[in-house]
Amino acid sequence: MGMMNSNIDHKGVLFHIQTQDKGPKVNYVESLIFKSGKLLSSRKASYLSCLRSPELKEKIEQLIKGQHHTIIKEITEGKFDHFLNSTDP
Repeated sequence: MGMMNSNIDHKGVLFHIQTQDKGPKVNYVESLIFKSGKLLSSRKASYLSCLRSPELKEKIEQLIKGQHHTIIKEITEGKFDHFLNSTDP
């Protein structure tokens, strides 16, 4: 199973993003977005349509990287700024 982790300091607030393949039983990649250790949001992307592909492993890795980098970009573009001043996620 592939996994990526990143810490992003955005406007003085630390966000943590964890993206991983949840495995063959569920067939999706999941990203979790945390602020100060508290879960803010999650995002899932299915790869069910790719299961018969001979390049399945590569497709899953591309899905992990793409989703992970999209979330990082969204954080830096301010799409999670509504969480910046909140004491609760």
